[in-house]
Amino acid sequence: MSEPLSRRKMITAGLAATVTGVAGLTAAERIAHRYGLIPPDSGGVWGPGETLTYAAQRLLMSHHSMAREFNRSDISKAIPVSGEPPSAGLYKELLESSFRNWRIPIDGMVARPASFSIDELKRMPMSSQITHQACEEGWSFIAEWHGVQLSHVLNLVGVSAKAKYVVVNAYDENWDSLDLADAFHPQTFLTYGLNGDDLSTRHGAPLRLKVARQLGYKSVKFLSRITVTDSLKNIGSGKGSLSPDYGYSWYAGI
Repeated sequence: MSEPLSRRKMITAGLAATVTGVAGLTAAERIAHRYGLIPPDSGGVWGPGETLTYAAQRLLMSHHSMAREFNRSDISKAIPVSGEPPSAGLYKELLESSFRNWRIPIDGMVARPASFSIDELKRMPMSSQITHQACEEGWSFIAEWHGVQLSHVLNLVGVSAKAKYVVVNAYDENWDSLDLADAFHPQTFLTYGLNGDDLSTRHGAPLRLKVARQLGYKSVKFLSRITVTDSLKNIGSGKGSLSPDYGYSWYAGI
C-alpha cells in the first residue's frame, strides 16, 4: 500500500527536483515510485517525462477535477469520426442481429463477475454530459453523451481492494486501460447514446468508453470485455494499451 501523499509534499518535492536538472528527474522518479505514481509506459527514452506528467496530473487532479461541461447550444453541428467498425467476425454477426445477443462481461479482480446486455445497462441510472472530445490528430467536437457511469457498474461487481487498473477490450482488437482514479471518476461513462440517439456503428455501437478527462483515443469503441487487474505487465506489450506502440502516451490527460 502506498503511503498517503499530500499535495504540499509532492509540490515541494517536485519543485525541488525540477531545479536540479537531470539529477532532479531521477529524484522525482524515485518519489513517484515511492507513492505508486508510475505509469505502465514508464520505460524507454520518454519514460521519465511520462512519469512526471502522470504523477503531476494525479496529484493536482486526482478524483476532484472535472472536464468542462457545455450547454446544448454549444453542441457541434458536425461530429467527425476516426476509423471504421469491424467488417467481419463476431462483431458483424452481432450487428446483423441489432446486437440482440451482445453482452459485456466484467471479470478479473471482482467479487461478483457479471455480464450485461445493452438493455440491462439502459435500465441502470442514466447519466449524461456535454463535453469536448479532442483527437490527437488535431480535430475536436462537442457532443452530448448518454450512458451509465463506469463506477456504478464497477460497484455492482465489487472491485478488489488490491486492484489498480480497469482494462477494456474491443471487437476491433483495440484495448486500453484506466487507473482507478479515472475509472471511478463521475465523467467516465459506458456510453450507449450520442446527442439523444443510440450510438451509430461508426461511433462505437453498441457501447463505447467515454473518458472526458483524456484525449479521444482513450474512449475506446466497440467494447467487448472489461477486466479488473492489479498489473498490466502481462497484457499486450505491458504498456497499458496499444497507444504507446504507436508513439502515444498511455496517460492522455487534458
